[in-house]
Amino acid sequence: MMVFHFSRIKGMLFLLFLPCFCSGQPVPPLLRFSIFLDPLNMVYLRWDHDEQELMLFELQVHTTGWVAFGFSPHGELPGSDIVIGGVFPNGSIYFSDCHVVDEATLEEDESQDYQLLSVTENETSTTMLFKRHLRTCDPNDLDITMDTARLVTAFGTDDTAQFFKGQRFSKSLFLMRYRAPSDSTNPKIFFTYDLRLYNFAVPVQETKYACTFIPLPIVKKKHHIYKFEHIITPHNITLVHHILVYACGNASVLPSGIDDCYGANPDFALCSQVLVGWAVGGESYQFPDEAAVSIGTPWDPQYIRLEIHYSNFDLLPGLIDSSGVRIYYTPELRKYDVGVLQTGIFTFPVHFIPPGAESYRSYGLCNSSQFDEMNGMLVPDLHVFAYLLHTHLSGRGVKAAQYRNGEQLGIICEDNKYDFRLQEIRDMKEILIIKPGDEILVECNFQTLDRSGITFGGPSTMNEMCLTFLFYYPRNNISSCMGYADILYVAHVLKQEASDTVEGMVAMDFVDWDNETVKIAEKAAKEADQVVMIKTINVSPPSQQFVAGEMESALTF
Repeated sequence: MMVFHFSRIKGMLFLLFLPCFCSGQPVPPLLRFSIFLDPLNMVYLRWDHDEQELMLFELQVHTTGWVAFGFSPHGELPGSDIVIGGVFPNGSIYFSDCHVVDEATLEEDESQDYQLLSVTENETSTTMLFKRHLRTCDPNDLDITMDTARLVTAFGTDDTAQFFKGQRFSKSLFLMRYRAPSDSTNPKIFFTYDLRLYNFAVPVQETKYACTFIPLPIVKKKHHIYKFEHIITPHNITLVHHILVYACGNASVLPSGIDDCYGANPDFALCSQVLVGWAVGGESYQFPDEAAVSIGTPWDPQYIRLEIHYSNFDLLPGLIDSSGVRIYYTPELRKYDVGVLQTGIFTFPVHFIPPGAESYRSYGLCNSSQFDEMNGMLVPDLHVFAYLLHTHLSGRGVKAAQYRNGEQLGIICEDNKYDFRLQEIRDMKEILIIKPGDEILVECNFQTLDRSGITFGGPSTMNEMCLTFLFYYPRNNISSCMGYADILYVAHVLKQEASDTVEGMVAMDFVDWDNETVKIAEKAAKEADQVVMIKTINVSPPSQQFVAGEMESALTF
């Protein structure tokens, strides 16, 4: 193991930051975001960023020794960008910008791009306040981007900074947040209501989608759901993969009890318009002050479908779960009603990913030119304020782009370092406008180096999905707009015989997959025509003449 010494840095920084010990220093700026970075709540991070592309960090660690913080390329140590600092027993301070060369070597950067603002120590803790630019142009520093960051933290019990011998933790975190809880206005009057399963016996199988139908709160006038949070049975925190709440059409005939969402009884797959959602790694979410989810009017859903995805990889018996979602609702109304548009690749029947692929990109198209017709009235512009990205285990990146009249307008949202263990609703920096007629192309990047067979689209964690949920206002009746590539075209490009969709999917098993055929398939899937599936939900009051639960339309582009 290597011991890293700070003799030169110690003297330099003690002189440079000596004024920090003087009284009357300005109070550090408010840092809006915070989180514990370790399971025992010993490492606490607060941070914020500004328009000058500077990010400010405050790291508080339960130790009187050295502390370290930094970024890893993909979770591993080599290539990590690390700062180490602390307070010597004599009161002098040390701080250095370093990088990890290999599993036993830590080197100081020639360019010191982290600026120490203060480091203090009391009887139990060390607190280090520092800042850096999002991009430093130092090849030994990792950029802070809109991607998920892999953070590395470590600390020791004394000031001999032995980085590789200290306690060390890693955590995936999205740093480029734009709205904090303190930025939201809480209503004076609010109520809570739980949507959850109670004492559900989780079966001994790797994947289970459990669904049930629950009435929404009965209110005499319109209310808004302005916040929701997950409720996870404590010992099942690694068991629950995601929770989705779908609005049901008021004319739908709903089954009772709990059953498999996508099993023998198709009624348990009814209701397709997402209201709220949570996935592993996510936190509670509060809608912006101008919009929330409407309940209590004749046009609002009266029932929801609660879907919980369990991943019992260890096949543990006797598991009982009562997880779900808690909603907060208020009679203090916002200006707009929130809607959620599900985009991406239509999971069934033709989504596939070849085995042994370092990188394979799949595409799903949403063409909104039929939205007015499907909605039953003109669809106003969609004001997108947040998004949720979703794949399963082989997903490495997700991107959604907006097109108008064949020209790309820009990227709606993306994460090129997607982590399956961190799926959360993320706010847009600015409201993005999607007009009827625009196209949304969702691209997912998958890696299947550890798989010897084809990965098909499907609900199991070992299957794959490629989805982007767009949160917008004002609400319309479109619940999803997803596409999939013409599998016959892909099969023929790969020189496989097929006359229908089923034969096209079967043909994929006869391809000799290598780097060349993987790239051929990827290119063919991108060039192929897309079948676009649009679903709507109709929540018209029963007194109206025309009432439907859900409608679906398939279009080819």
